[in-house]
Amino acid sequence: MKRRQFTQGLLAIPALPLLNYPAPARRRNTVPQRLKTGDTVGLVTPGSYLTDDGLQRAYTQIEGLGLKVKPGKNIRAERGYLAGEDAQRLYDLHAMFGDPTVKAVWAARGGYGCGRLLPGLDFELIERNPKILIGYSDITALLNAITLRTGIVTYHGPVGSSEFTEYTREHLINAIMDGGQFAPIFPPAEAGERYVITPGSAGGQLWGGNLSLLAAAAGTEYAPPVEGNILFIEEIGEKPYRVDRMLTQLRQAWPLETAAAIVLGVFADCEADADDRSLTLRQTLTDRLGDLGIPVAYGFPIGHIKNMCTLPVGVGCRVDTEKFSLRIEI
Repeated sequence: MKRRQFTQGLLAIPALPLLNYPAPARRRNTVPQRLKTGDTVGLVTPGSYLTDDGLQRAYTQIEGLGLKVKPGKNIRAERGYLAGEDAQRLYDLHAMFGDPTVKAVWAARGGYGCGRLLPGLDFELIERNPKILIGYSDITALLNAITLRTGIVTYHGPVGSSEFTEYTREHLINAIMDGGQFAPIFPPAEAGERYVITPGSAGGQLWGGNLSLLAAAAGTEYAPPVEGNILFIEEIGEKPYRVDRMLTQLRQAWPLETAAAIVLGVFADCEADADDRSLTLRQTLTDRLGDLGIPVAYGFPIGHIKNMCTLPVGVGCRVDTEKFSLRIEI
């Protein structure tokens, strides 16, 4: 074909529509019934294997809330770095959601493996049986996917084997126990470094969790909605250049500038070694998030830390960087 004919042919092709991100539908998600003393909790390991000590700690702490523990059938299964085969971990999740005697599903630990389960989740079964699902870290994958697909509010909070400090316990009870009530969330007095990257206040639905899991969700049908919402992020054990890489991935996959705000928890053990040629964590977060034009602040009580709050995923929230507060709106 002659060049002129080829060029004319290209001009005749109708322009393709630009890809964009439609604004998320504003809906009121279903808040599961709160737990009462004597209720039964289903304990599962949807990610990595749990040690005997961790399992005992989970029993002790959950029972210390006045609850009964029902372990998943496969809770002691093990396959390398996973807590059994995918089918075994899915079975336990589905069994707990389908069991009318179980009032909440509690992850005993995180680790790795939850993302592998998403294509096999029976979202219809879960939607028919709304109940509390709680965990953090690797459980991020389940929390966002289930709230996104079913409208059931899930809870980013301690796994069963976490250490329940007085602060953690208080915020946990406020979030999921009968008689509890969400109060404004502030970092505890003994909290570590916190700083504002971009000041401001904003409101929107809460979505988010562990940075590695959020980056892994980019480009999938399980990614949380960003536009108009508050995105909370935490991480552990990643050097600044890796944090940079994952935030860069989110910037290129999601319209982060359209979020209402970004709430950064504690990035535990994420500083460079003394002899590394590296930006600091603060420089990295500021570089990657400081130009978005939305409120961004670091140091909220979220993440792999002893004193952690429990956040409901998919509900309204207001963040105020001046007061360094989160206000849950249920």
